[in-house]
Parts: sequence; C-alpha cells; structure tokens
Amino acid sequence: MSVPPFASSSLDMVSQLSSPAAALKHYFGYDSFRPGQQEIVEAVLQNQDLLVIMPTGGGKSLCYQLPALLKPGLTIVVSPLIALMQDQVQALQDNGIGATFLNSTINGAEVRQRTDKILDGKIKLLYVAPERMMSESFIYFMDRVAEEIGISTLAIDEAHCVSDWGHDFRPEYRQLRQIRQRYSTVPVTALTATATTRVRQDIMDQLALKQPLIHVASFNRPNLHYEVRPKPKQAAQELVRYVKQQPGSGIIYCLSRKKVEDLTQRLQTAGVDALPYHAGLSDPVRQVNQTRFIRDDVRVMVATIAFGMGINKPDVRFVVHYDLPRNLEGYYQESGRAGRDGEPANCLLLFSYGDIGTINFLIDQKIHPVTGEPLEQEQQIARQQLRQVIDYAEGIECRRKIQIGYFGERFDGNCANCDNCLSPRLLQDWTVEAQKFLSCVARVQERFGLSYIVDVLRGSKDKRILANRHDQISTYNIGRDHSAEDWRTLGRSMLHQGLIDETNDGYSVLKLNALSWEVLRKQRQVEIALPNRPKATSEVQSTGKANAEMLFEQLRRLRKQLADEQSVPPYVVFADSSLRVMAQIQPQSLDAFSQISGVGSHKLARYGSKFVEAICKFCRAAD
Repeated sequence: MSVPPFASSSLDMVSQLSSPAAALKHYFGYDSFRPGQQEIVEAVLQNQDLLVIMPTGGGKSLCYQLPALLKPGLTIVVSPLIALMQDQVQALQDNGIGATFLNSTINGAEVRQRTDKILDGKIKLLYVAPERMMSESFIYFMDRVAEEIGISTLAIDEAHCVSDWGHDFRPEYRQLRQIRQRYSTVPVTALTATATTRVRQDIMDQLALKQPLIHVASFNRPNLHYEVRPKPKQAAQELVRYVKQQPGSGIIYCLSRKKVEDLTQRLQTAGVDALPYHAGLSDPVRQVNQTRFIRDDVRVMVATIAFGMGINKPDVRFVVHYDLPRNLEGYYQESGRAGRDGEPANCLLLFSYGDIGTINFLIDQKIHPVTGEPLEQEQQIARQQLRQVIDYAEGIECRRKIQIGYFGERFDGNCANCDNCLSPRLLQDWTVEAQKFLSCVARVQERFGLSYIVDVLRGSKDKRILANRHDQISTYNIGRDHSAEDWRTLGRSMLHQGLIDETNDGYSVLKLNALSWEVLRKQRQVEIALPNRPKATSEVQSTGKANAEMLFEQLRRLRKQLADEQSVPPYVVFADSSLRVMAQIQPQSLDAFSQISGVGSHKLARYGSKFVEAICKFCRAAD
C-alpha cells in the first residue's frame, strides 16, 4: 500500500509544543481530550508502565501517539495486523507526523530507506508486527536505535492477544516478554479495547509490567443501537432488505467462508456494492477488497467472524452478525467496529438455535496438534463463553447491562438505545420464585450450573439428579408450575442483576453471594421481565436539517475526491463527525474553519481553502 511522503517539518515543531494540549490541537485538531486521555498521556510522559482498557472509538491510539511527539527518541508500536498499522500510519502522516511501518509488504530497499530515516531521527512512531519484532535482525536494529536515538516507549496494541483467556490469543505475543527483559528501562504501554479481570491480570503478568497505572474506561458505547432478532427462514432476503434501509457502509459477519460468498453474491445481485473477506481468499484479493471498502468504493464488507479484519474505518454505520458469535468479548469487539467516530450506528444480531450446533462442532475441533487429543480445558472455556452469548441473545434485560456486566462494570440499564429498553417487557414480582431458586442452589451445595438447578426445580428424572439423590431434597419439583424457559429467564436475570454469581473457570457453577442472602431473608425484592413484547424497531431517525444534510453529502463527495487523488481512505482527510459540524456551522473563512474539531494545523493548510470554497458556494446557492 502506498503512503504519503514522510513529514519532516513535524519534528521541528516538537520543541515548540511542550504542552500536551497545544500538541493535541496542532497535530490532531482537537480542543480537548476525551475522558481519561489526559491522565494516560501524562503518565506515559512520566515513563510509567500502563495498562489501558479503552473501548473501540474511545481514542486509545492517541494515548501513545501524542506522548511520542513530546518525548525524545522513537516510540515502537506492536500491532498484530498489517492493514491496521498501515491505516494508522496513513492517518498520522496526513496529520504531518513522522511515522512509518516495517512489514512484509515492503521490499529490502524500502526497509533500508525507512530504517535510515529512523536512525536520522526523522520518525517518531514505528509500527511493527510481533513476529518481526522477535526476529534477530530487528532486535539488532533495536539495539542501534536504543544506543543512537533512544527508545522512548514500547506500545503494545491489541494487548489481549497476549492472554490465552482473550478472544484472539496469538502465541507470538507471549514472546514480547523477552523484549521487555532486554530493554528493561523502556516503559511499556499495553492497550486493548476489551479485557475481563482475568485477561487484565494475565496481560500484566505476561508483559512483566512494573507497578502499572491501570486505566479501565467505561465499556458503554452510547451511540450504538443493539438489537437481537430471530433469524427467519428467508434470512438472506431479510438481510438484503435491512442493508438497503441502512445509511452508509457496513460489515456483515458470518461463521463460514461459503456463507460469506453466498451472501456477497445475493447482495451484489440485489444491487448492493459488496465484497467478501475471508481466509480462503489470496492475500492480494483480501488487500484489494479491504482497500476498496475503507475508501468507500464499496458499501458493504461480508467477512468471517474467525478472521479479524483489523480495519481502522471510523464511519461504519452498521454491523450485522448473520450468525451467532462465539463469545461476548468477540461480539463486543466486532459490533464495536460500528460508529467509531461517535456518530449513531446500528448493531444487529440474528439469533438461530441452529448456529449453536455449528459452534459446538467448531469447539470439538480444538485438539492437540500432535496427539490429536481433545484440549478439554480450552473446549470447556469455549462452551462457557458460548452459553454466555446464548444468554445475551435470549436475554430480556438491557443489552448494555449484559455486555458491560461481562467486563465487570456495573450498569443500571435503561440505556434507551437497545431493543429491550425501547420496547420493554412488563416487570413481574418473582421474589418467591427467586427464593426457591436460590434455596435450590444452596441445597445442592453450590456445585451445579443453571440447567441443573432448573431440572431439579421442575422434577427431572435425569440420571445425574437421581445419582446425586437430589430428587429427595425439599426444592425438588417445587417449580413444576413454571416452564423451564421461565426458570432459565429468572436465573439469567439474577445473574445480570448481581443477585447470584457464576464461576468463570469453564464450568459455570452458580454461587450465592451477599445479595442472594438478602433475597432469601426477604430483605430484597426480585423483579424480572418475562417474554411477550411487540417487535422492536431500529429505524434511524434523521436529526439534521435538510440543507445541512445536502451540504454534508457535498462535503463527503469533495472528501472522496481528495482522498482518491492521494490514494488514502476518505476518513484520513476528515472524519464524518468533522464534516457534520462543518455542514451545521458552515464556516466561510479559514479562521472559522480552523475552529472545527479535527482540523489541525496541517489539515488546515492542506484542505482548508477547498472546503471553505465549497461551503461558500453552497451558501450562495442556498440564498
């Protein structure tokens, strides 16, 4: 992928921009930091180790990019995907920042040219894959960098890849600990969008972080609308209709390559510009398809869930999971690729019980590569994660409450931007039933999971229940007046409300907690919402005036033209959010244009006159 020329003037400005706030405006065009960014930037400048958990769209990249401009030496960024590092470098260079990458897409002569620029001090940020970083030749180069210009920070992006409890474990990430040991005085910043408590601890252990500042931002993405629909028999036809109703670009995730190809064909036949993306395609084809998507040459990318796209496209307006995702962490990451610019976006999950069998089959394929024996622990963890996804899909609670709770963050619900909150079900007092449920958990000595408890309550003759003599306890068969699904709904609801705990070791055993005992002692009421609601709608409401929308579309066309001339994605020129502010405020001078969020000094000089001219022309025509 071609990239713009290296900016040489950016380094001359560093000494003049010692203030993080001044550098933020000059390089990135923002007047203020997002929540948490300033604290993180200042910690990086103080050479602290950090673990940053910040959702997609929260501004993780700036947390190491801005300090890199203010610290002497080179910041090395470990990134797992070629496309992701190329996108990051393009965006930095378009802001006038000296940045580059080293990966398999460039030849030996280009590698030497880039390493010379680094050793000459003309580059502030270098992006590399973990495999390259661990190579003998690159470690030798790092030794030269450390000696001649200094390594200011080691930033490890997508740090959840370090942990085998993460949703996208990569063994080569584990080796990064050796780099930490070799350059023990270089501070490390580990960043990821998602990590449970267990994954966070694993990251800190594996990377040997020294008394790190741990920043965990809220996992709430209020601009995303979450919805779960049953997958109909004519699912492909319904999908085509849904896509045609959505604004802007989108991603559709599927479980198999064959389904990716089939859906792509259906969309194309229906007149929707769509391309496939999966591991069965050649590298050049994947690269071309992804480039056409991020440059807005096509509107929809259909991709396999198992194959991470690693795109850095901020203006994705919808994400559809055509098949059930394997775990909530992966779903949060994949759906979170929508609306990274903070603008409204839709996340739809199509739920079919048939997908459960497919995923269980894939779980059964987790075997030892040499002995062929099942990897029982990995399979057990994967099945627990699948049960959590099913609970989410069947859940009647606020979607955000379930998602955010998975990461250990409490959320009261009532987000007003998911199907369950927009079309709530009537709450019913199930305190007595909750007491029966919790009493049953206690009487089986907190050794079993949700399904087992439901079976005991409903008087099942299952051989395990009979063997354990649980047909003789007082709670056996006392729940026969309610369906198994109602009892499961109660159990899931209590888990989401924190009224009972569940082990996270792959076995999903229910455990009583302090709130459980309050319910049993009649000190706390339990209300749940049982199924029976009207179908939710996810129509996107237009909030802008007609003329602002017209100007916005004209500015998008101008942005696309300028982006094509430079062979870069449109969002590298300006984000959708910046274009919307331009369309609303309609600045008609360079001074007014410079006040728009996202307009830094470099972009003002490069694009300002063309955009102001277009806005003035529109305003004259409107008058």
